[in-house]
Amino acid sequence: MTAHCLFEQSGTFKNEFKKLGIDAKDYDIQNEYGETDYQIDLFAEIVGGYEGKPSIFDRISEEDVILAFFPCTRFECQVSLFFKGKSFGQDKWSDEEKIEYARRLHDELSEYYSVFCKLFLICLKRNLKLIVENPYTQPHYLTLYFPIEPELKDMDRTKNGDCLKKPTQFWFVNFKPSNNVIFEPLEETRVHTWSSIRSFDKEKQSQTNRSKIHPQYANRFIRQFIL
Repeated sequence: MTAHCLFEQSGTFKNEFKKLGIDAKDYDIQNEYGETDYQIDLFAEIVGGYEGKPSIFDRISEEDVILAFFPCTRFECQVSLFFKGKSFGQDKWSDEEKIEYARRLHDELSEYYSVFCKLFLICLKRNLKLIVENPYTQPHYLTLYFPIEPELKDMDRTKNGDCLKKPTQFWFVNFKPSNNVIFEPLEETRVHTWSSIRSFDKEKQSQTNRSKIHPQYANRFIRQFIL
């Protein structure tokens, strides 16, 4: 088995798979951490794979597992504020500016949703094992408008060793989570808040750090739900 980690440039899950003796690769368009094995446009790969063109999915077998941390920037609850023109910094925008921004935002949302669906359809048609992660903070676009329910909803990730409480949902395609029991106690981790993350890395404006998951959480997730 090989684990193919999509949209994960941090190498967190990849390296935890390797510690457990499982080959793993990271795929992302960025490589800020020097962990991306295949620096490619995953949206283009998914669209190409859906259309029957050569893609990364041609090298993935039914014995492998795909773990996709699909971008949530157009699905999460804060997006609704931008549509209404009520997000931070929009109070001085004209009505024309708000409407034009909302129009472009809806186009982007439509593209993200289409690619999200195509990823599932590729794996369903090819019988590939797929896990997709996205936030569960409500209201969430996928909770409202995606026809497949997630298999797992983790309302407090700190209980399994992460640094953020951040509610998260996981879809499993072509297999079910294992629900193994992990007996060893959690190592203590510093629980972060959004403000502490922003102050920790002002240059990156916290977007990448907000998406990172603690290695302890990744290791336990793999052993509890995948193996």
